[in-house]
Amino acid sequence: MSFTSIKLADGTEYQQPLGLFINNEYVEAHGSETLTSYNPSSGEEICKVQCADPKIDVDLAVKAARDAFPGWKATPAIEKRDLFYKLAGLLERDIDILSKIESLDTGKPIANNAKYDILEVVEVLKYYAGWIDKAGGQSFAPSSEKLAYTLHQPLGVVGCIIPFNYPLAMMSWKWTAIATGNTTVFKSADQTPLSILYFAKLVKEAGFPAGVFNVLSGTGASVGSAIVKHTGVDKIAFTGSTAVGQIIQQQSAVNLKPITLECGGKSANMIFEDCDLEQAVKWSAWGIFNNMGQICSGTSRVFVQESIYEEFVAQLADHVKKTYIVGAPSDDAVIVGPQVSKKQQERVLEYIKIGIEEGCKVPLGGLGAPEPIANDPALANGYYVKPTILADVKASYRIAKEEIFGPVIVVGSFKDYKEALDIANDSDYGLGSAIFSKDIVTCHKFAQDVEAGMVWINSSNDVDINVPFGGVKMSGHGRELGEYGLANFTNVKSVHVNLGRKL
Repeated sequence: MSFTSIKLADGTEYQQPLGLFINNEYVEAHGSETLTSYNPSSGEEICKVQCADPKIDVDLAVKAARDAFPGWKATPAIEKRDLFYKLAGLLERDIDILSKIESLDTGKPIANNAKYDILEVVEVLKYYAGWIDKAGGQSFAPSSEKLAYTLHQPLGVVGCIIPFNYPLAMMSWKWTAIATGNTTVFKSADQTPLSILYFAKLVKEAGFPAGVFNVLSGTGASVGSAIVKHTGVDKIAFTGSTAVGQIIQQQSAVNLKPITLECGGKSANMIFEDCDLEQAVKWSAWGIFNNMGQICSGTSRVFVQESIYEEFVAQLADHVKKTYIVGAPSDDAVIVGPQVSKKQQERVLEYIKIGIEEGCKVPLGGLGAPEPIANDPALANGYYVKPTILADVKASYRIAKEEIFGPVIVVGSFKDYKEALDIANDSDYGLGSAIFSKDIVTCHKFAQDVEAGMVWINSSNDVDINVPFGGVKMSGHGRELGEYGLANFTNVKSVHVNLGRKL
């Protein structure tokens, strides 16, 4: 099996798997195609990983998962629970190396981003470990002669397609499938295949049976599509763009395969004049500049009540300039790293250009490389974008309608509650939303009225693993996290028991 030695920024070397992970073993792909993994901070090639053959390797991975399913389904809940805890412990042991690998092909700052992603994986595994021996059905006694109850049974083999912005974190959200007794075939994002391949060896070390967790690398159009269409796959769980989500829904419709889609967003953030302005500024910045703006639920369109609009924009520009430091992912002071790829960098810069052409002011950022990057030869070819504020935005502008997926916040104004709500709901998307106000009635009314799967009141994007995550409209359907996340991966079977009724 192919491995390559990779040197990390601190000089640490590790062995990176380059093949596929099927049946608890690293194996060579049957095809000759490869994916090139790049370091976003420098633009340099890291390595090439093997692409799964869309027929042979996908068949092998699905067969491994299918063969493992009866045994995993029958494994006692306590044993499953203990395996989850063991895996979480191994992640805690290896958090340093995993954080650096996660940073390597995503560009995430290690100290202020990647490490927290790995900690989230640990907490998600522990959380669902706690549910494994507690989840159950309901019982009914409609009469003295009848008893009924429900069984929540695993679906079978689940195909899990994960995105580039949170490779391991989004992977862990889909481990709910394994917690509920399913087996899985994961496909990593084209841009970020490294960390999940390394993670796979920890799954084996923890003692999970062969075939429960399988990993394939490859493009979405080839390998992803093959997984979605495969008749041996019973369910698809996808996180990614709305455009790809639409394709997956169409492909799954052929055999009525159930799917969970967590797609794009253009979440609105409404700032009312009675808010705590300092906190509104800080949370608004956090809601989009964290993770380089590559956040599906990022509150990227901010509208501020007219009376405080100018002050808000001035404070936001000052706060972002002082706080959101751009630089090398290995620098502990850095908050904003590069975009994940050259393509994403070009996309974000094009949207900034569009915003300027639409008539926006640019209080901060704009086109061109950030100063620290332009002056550093090691980073000059990295995929960096300046944290950018586009002000005086109208709700009808493209930059207020379309997902940018970068460190760009658009800011406009509104007069009153009705206009704020109209602006918030004037979107094809419906993932998240936020409101800042000290008026509890206004806040809760907005929460009821806004067309979104999630609402943050006086905060933004402080996601919690206990609380369901998901959207409406073109942002997808289904929920992950919390108890609700369990329902995605089970079939509810009703059992009727006759206790004496005769015909």
